[in-house]
This record gives sequence, structure tokens and C-alpha cells, in this order.
Amino acid sequence: MSEKDLSQISIDPEKVVDSSRSDSGSPPPTDPALEKVWRKIDLWVLPVVAMFYLLSFLDRTNLGNARVAGLQKDLNMTNKQYSIALTVTYVPYIVAELPSNLLLKIVGPNYMLPTMLTLWGVVTTLQGIVKNYEGLLACRFFLGLLEGGVFPGLVLYLSCFYPRQKLQWRISGFFSTASISGAFSGLLAYGIIRMDGVGHRPGWAWIFILEGIFTVAFGVVSFFLLPRGPETARFLSHREREYVVQQLRETGATGHDDSDKFSWYQVRQAFTLPQVWMLAVIFFFDGALVYGLAYFTPSIIQSLGYTAARAQLFSVPPFAAAFVVTMIAAYISDKYHCRGYVSIFSGILCILGFTMYLTASTAQVRYGSLFLSITGAYCSAPSLSTWSANNAAPHARRAAAIAIGFIMTNVGGILVTWLLGSLSPPPLYTKATITLIIFSVLMVLLTAANMYYLWDQNKRKAVIRATMSRSEEKPGLGDRSAWFIYNL
Repeated sequence: MSEKDLSQISIDPEKVVDSSRSDSGSPPPTDPALEKVWRKIDLWVLPVVAMFYLLSFLDRTNLGNARVAGLQKDLNMTNKQYSIALTVTYVPYIVAELPSNLLLKIVGPNYMLPTMLTLWGVVTTLQGIVKNYEGLLACRFFLGLLEGGVFPGLVLYLSCFYPRQKLQWRISGFFSTASISGAFSGLLAYGIIRMDGVGHRPGWAWIFILEGIFTVAFGVVSFFLLPRGPETARFLSHREREYVVQQLRETGATGHDDSDKFSWYQVRQAFTLPQVWMLAVIFFFDGALVYGLAYFTPSIIQSLGYTAARAQLFSVPPFAAAFVVTMIAAYISDKYHCRGYVSIFSGILCILGFTMYLTASTAQVRYGSLFLSITGAYCSAPSLSTWSANNAAPHARRAAAIAIGFIMTNVGGILVTWLLGSLSPPPLYTKATITLIIFSVLMVLLTAANMYYLWDQNKRKAVIRATMSRSEEKPGLGDRSAWFIYNL
């Protein structure tokens, strides 16, 4: 169909962009008696997934708490070496993300995810007995390798349980544990560093040992908690399992049929989607924001004149605020199907927070700015993750799209560890702060561009649906089907 033909057909955009509709363009039929199944899945699956990510983020970012507690001094590390230790984590983390996501369905998330969790718990514990910088590097490498597939894997896993319009609140539910982990790690570190000298080990060593032991214990238990998918979930009745699969199929979340089998062709197709690459760049920006604040908030607060112990304690409130706002934003995003608007709102919070930090004249105002920047960075991530999962199908294409986004997230993490770790001196971290302001602005602009692209594609798909029947369309198009409505 020509551009001229397209322009001559009248389209109602309001009918085009409602992603709560099924892939056929009409709302999927629901059974009120069975709608309680989503709460049932929430109670059985979501707490386990949330604990996975809480431990993942806690075990990866507690290096920042250990640094403030004396690790860098005890191991005779320079700022450059500290940045290298962080970078060593990211490299295998990035390498593992795509293959891990592609293997998830083949191996089974009920086996693969608990195995990864248990093994990285062992590595976390070993960080507490390292005696030198080289030993720390080895631990950080294997920690990144084992954790690499966790976040994209959990997003992909949840997308196999929930329809697209119900997904962000659930992703936010587990991602917001990253905010909790930021608050919780500060509280834990505040208490644990008082164990300094116990067992002839410094306080920072006990941060790794105690948190690692708990991770191993939960990893073993999780083998008995995670179902492979809704089709085999023992806590659901046969009728409930059929209903979940029907809802997933009719909303375009997943086919649960031959179209969802692994295919290298579908993996390659993910690399050709414009929305995947626009989101990948946004993921890069947000990754720099999230990881910069996750690793360096205790150091930033300490540079404002607070003691090491108070820096651990004062890191709690901004992350607690981020948790509350993230959950509210997720509810709004799912209810009104506005992933992009939530991301724009988050970017604006970051712009305000970093600008306030750079221009403030007192330590108190700079500390207050962290409430805005941390909330913005952490609020954006689940919205972007859901957006990525919502707009790619079938399974293999979606798995690759999610992995691409998280690879870019961690590339952003590598950049910011050098900006904040050794290239920008405290307390202003001027070069890093200016860079993060620019990233926040670009994140807002590119999010708006992606929203416009998806809106335009939905208009074009509406034209096709108005001029042909679904039986005439080539099968296997996935998200490129005219009956797949992109989520804005």
C-alpha cells in the first residue's frame, strides 16, 4: 500500500494506541470468577522473583557500602583500582545476558534461576575472605558472570505469566526491591560494621559474608518455589491454567504455541526493530543513572561531611522514597498504559535532582537532591523494562530484545563507574554530574521519539486492519503483525 493510500484513510488514534486490547484489536474476554488468578500468581511467584532481584542488587552493589566501611583502605586500592573492580563485574555480566535469556526457556527458569542465585551467593561470601586486590577482582568477575542473566531473565519470566497491560506493576514490584536494597544495604552495613574484629575480620568483610550466606540459603529453597510456567504451576487449578494461557495469547503477550519455539531467525529479527534500538539507547542512559547512584550514594553522602556510619544510615531515606514513587508510577502506567510518559516523568526528576546537586550551596540541599535523582533513575527502569517486553513478540524475539536493553544498561554502568570513581573528584563530582544531566535530557527526548514512532506504527497497522482480513496476513510476523498493537 502506498503512502498516498495510507494518508487517505481516516484513523482514530484513540482506538489505535490502547494496548489493553488483544492483538485482534478488541478487548480479550475475561471471566470475573477467574480474574482472581492474577492475585494468586502475585502471592506465589512475585515474592520469590522480588527476593531474587533484591539479593542480586544487594550482592552486586554492597561493594559501595564495603568501600565506605574500609575495604578500599584495607586492600590498599586506589580510586582507579576501585573503578576497575566495578568494571570487571560488568564485562561478564554483559556477555552473559543474551545467551542466558535465550537458554532460559530451554533449560527452564525453575532450574536455571535458582542455580545462578545459589552460585553467586557463594561468590559473594568469598568476597569476605579476600586478602588482596587480585582476589577481589576474581570474585567480582564471577559475580558478574553468574548474575548477568538475572534481571532480563526475571522480566522475561514474568512476561510469561502476565498479560501486557498487567505487567509493569509486577515488574516494578520486583525492581523496586532495588530501591529497598539501597535502603536495606545502608541499614545492614550500619549494623554489620559494628562486627569489626569479630573472627579477626574487618567489619566490611562481614557485609559480604552474612549477605552471601543468606543468598545461598534462599537459592537452595527457591528450587522448590519457582514454577516453570503457568501451564505447570501446581498452585493453579486446571481451569485457571487454561485461563492464564488464553489471556496471554489473546493480548499478544505470548503465544504458548509453535510460534513461541526458539528460533535464531526471531533472535536476528530483534536486532532489526527500531523500537528496540531506541529503547537500548535509553537503557544506556538510565543504566548510568541507576548504577552511578547505587554504587556511589554512600560515598557521595560521606563526601558531604558525614561520618562513614552516618553515610550508611543517611543513604536509606532517598531509596525508600524511590520505592514508594516507583510503585505509584507503575500502578498509573498499567492503568492508563503510559510507559513512555512515566519514563519522561522520571527523566525530568533526574534533571531536577542532578541540577540541584550541582548548583546547591549547602550540603543539606545536595543531600535533598538525591531524593529526586534516585527516585527518577529507579522509577524509569521498570517502565523501560516493561515497554521492551510489551513490544516484541514472539518469545525468542522478546528474549533478545530484553537482553539487548540490559546489555546497554550495563554499558552505561561501566561508563559511570569511571566518571564517579576516578574522573570526577568529590564532593561535586562536576564532570559526572554534568554528564548525567545531559543523559537525563536525552532520555526524555528519545523516549518522546520512541512514543511517536510506536504511535505512527499503530496508525499504519490500523490502515491494514481496515483493508484486509487477518487470514490474508502472512503468519509468524509477531509484533510486526497488523493485529499486534504497540504499547505506548
